[in-house]
Amino acid sequence: MPSAQNLPEYWGTYRRSDSGEGVCALAAAAFEWTQHPGHGPGVEFLGDPRTALELGSGEAREAAYLARRGVEVTALDFSAPQVERARDQWAGVPGLALVEAEACAFLTGTEASYDAVYSLWGAVWYTDPDELVPLVARRLSPGGVFAFAQAEPIEGYYGPQAMYGNGVAGTKLTVLRWSYTPDMWADILKRNGLTAIDAFVLPGPVPEAVGTLMVRAQAPEA
Repeated sequence: MPSAQNLPEYWGTYRRSDSGEGVCALAAAAFEWTQHPGHGPGVEFLGDPRTALELGSGEAREAAYLARRGVEVTALDFSAPQVERARDQWAGVPGLALVEAEACAFLTGTEASYDAVYSLWGAVWYTDPDELVPLVARRLSPGGVFAFAQAEPIEGYYGPQAMYGNGVAGTKLTVLRWSYTPDMWADILKRNGLTAIDAFVLPGPVPEAVGTLMVRAQAPEA
């Protein structure tokens, strides 16, 4: 496989359904937060938003699921191929806007506010929270929900974790993802003015399975 030369190219080849990191094989029939189908909370973890923004939507299956339930959804992804695949898959779904943009750049440039901002094994995992979380907090409606899921952290290994995006035999390309304990995430969210924080690791369906970090917080009410 050709090596990606930059991060947008890397994300253009990334599919959660292929990698096992998150579930998108249910084709908008369910809203899955964990990498174990049918395990853990569903769409209720987001509350009852009228508007939502997904950060790192990939093929946008969960965004399409929300839109079909009447939510106005903006699904954001850094990769042009991912956005194109999503547009091919979900053309005609009312209330679904598919946008090619980097999360921090989009949040900096928009004046829109959202009842929910969420990430399913997406941009929250791969973006420095010191940059991202303040931007999310500013774009939440009063009482709005910020929710995300990603792999549970490996004990003792916290902060940015580097990996070679093309593997050790390919062109050198560094990919970072940020890993923190639930308490560490709670502290980051509190520092940015978010409240009602619920951060925990949901164990896998069997003892040896990797669990899922689940985090939910709210903007203060007006």
